[in-house]
Amino acid sequence: MTETDALYDVRERTENPAHASVDDVITLVLDRARKPREDHHNAHFDEAMAAVVGQYSEDAVRTVIHRVLVEDYPFRTATVNLDMRNFDGVRIGTTAVWTLRELNAR
Repeated sequence: MTETDALYDVRERTENPAHASVDDVITLVLDRARKPREDHHNAHFDEAMAAVVGQYSEDAVRTVIHRVLVEDYPFRTATVNLDMRNFDGVRIGTTAVWTLRELNAR
């Protein structure tokens, strides 16, 4: 991968209309945080996001996801100036990347 290659196949970075947009990722992450899936092998992501949204806010989660997927922030650094633990940035970033992969695989 070269320096100019997109790290994440998100529409805002690749300009490929076949890729999911960051808004699609944010919407799905927040929807699942509101209503976590039951008996799903990735339900732990939903539960983690429910806890993070409950502790901080949907706006904070939205900001971290945008920073990670579009602005190329490292997960831990994406929490800067949000009064959020770095570890929660890792949780949000990991969930966002998994969600993006899921959306792009559809």
